[in-house]
Amino acid sequence: MRRVVRQSKFRHVFGQAVKNDQCYDDIRVSRVTWDSAFCAVNPKFVAIIIEASGGGAFLVLPLQKSGRIDKSYPTVCGHTGPVLDIDWCPHNDQVIASGSEDCTVMVWQIPENGLVTSMSEPVVVLEGHSKRVGIITWHPTARNVLLSAGCDNQIIIWNVGTGEAMISLEDMHPDVIYNVSWNRNGSLICTSCKDKSIRIIDPRKETIVAEKEKAHEGARPMRAIFLSDGNILTTGFSRMSERQLALWDMQNMEDPMTVNEMDTSNGVLLPFYDPDTNMVYLCGKGDSSIRYFEITDEAPYVHFLNTFVTKEPQRGMGYMPKRGLDVNKCEIARFYKLHERKCEPIVMTVPRKSDLFQDDLYPDTAGPDPALEAEEWFEGKNGDPILISLKNGYVPGKNREFKVVKKNILDSKVTKKKDHSSPANRSASPTPSIKSEAKMEEILKEIRSLKDLISSQEKRIVKLEEQMSKVAL
Repeated sequence: MRRVVRQSKFRHVFGQAVKNDQCYDDIRVSRVTWDSAFCAVNPKFVAIIIEASGGGAFLVLPLQKSGRIDKSYPTVCGHTGPVLDIDWCPHNDQVIASGSEDCTVMVWQIPENGLVTSMSEPVVVLEGHSKRVGIITWHPTARNVLLSAGCDNQIIIWNVGTGEAMISLEDMHPDVIYNVSWNRNGSLICTSCKDKSIRIIDPRKETIVAEKEKAHEGARPMRAIFLSDGNILTTGFSRMSERQLALWDMQNMEDPMTVNEMDTSNGVLLPFYDPDTNMVYLCGKGDSSIRYFEITDEAPYVHFLNTFVTKEPQRGMGYMPKRGLDVNKCEIARFYKLHERKCEPIVMTVPRKSDLFQDDLYPDTAGPDPALEAEEWFEGKNGDPILISLKNGYVPGKNREFKVVKKNILDSKVTKKKDHSSPANRSASPTPSIKSEAKMEEILKEIRSLKDLISSQEKRIVKLEEQMSKVAL
């Protein structure tokens, strides 16, 4: 007999909002009309774009700092226009990038224990867009590679380490870009655009590898993301304004592998994908639900699992990377749902009776170490994510400072001063850390001021001696 119900370990995924005292309260979430998630999380911090007078700002809160957030809590506030998108660096939990209406991208380093005072000085400002920057996304496997897309219909890929725009894709999109997604090893990107086309682009060759016009017939915004097997998942609207979820084969974009019709609603569906379990979570802006699906290799490919429903609609949504989850509670996803005045974590678990580590729920996942340096990627190398086991939970490394980025930026300035040292010496000697360099500079400054003081005192003594000799005479 054929089994009527498909077997899946994720059929009973159970969503639950945390208790009130674990929410982040009294936050004025941004009211900007832009379809980004407005929230970004990692195993240390949650960042939320907020309403700010006279510019753009976002909050960065340590995960454990729940409860009511004081109005005077320090913010990251260097932009002169509203912030539209933020993204944590996957290789450094203290580094976050932000894009804004002021046409700039800024990269920030957050102190280890969170902000003590408001931060208005970014580590680097990336200028190259002529209109507002609405999309920011870090490269999944190469250190210091950041992609930004603006309303000038242009995509720029930056080497954050040197602050340079390395690749500029200008004439590929005739209209506003809705979203950009990297594939698993960061060799390709896929984009969705207002002209209703999905494009797969090789950014280093600056060529379009595949394209599908009218992927969804509706006029409202689409989203497209890469799955780990190279297929593409899109969300959009039918001509009758029904929300759709479609799966495409990159090799043959003529027809979708499958299309799921869902409901009639205006909210853009933001897809969040977990490559380890092959699950996709759809969070509609303005919805009060999270739908989740499992993707398999056999038809019908996309299997609806369940819907998590709450009372309040969501303004935005943050999605925790796998290494930030609690493996002891069989937690397979955690969302940070933005209300009008608060941020509420929602935990997705698979109920299991055993307390032991569940290998089938937690295959090795992408860790924080980059597979490549920025220069290697721009030269054409590819690297798959370096995987880590979550068996004993994820323990963040101690030395996750933003040394590399600062060091690279300083290198361009510091090497000018140090040109008298031979290139051989320079490459051989290990670069000191930023802290020790700053300390050295401080000591040298003190020595210089002491020298000045001694020489001025010597002059004074000579003068006094002369005066004394005249008096004696």
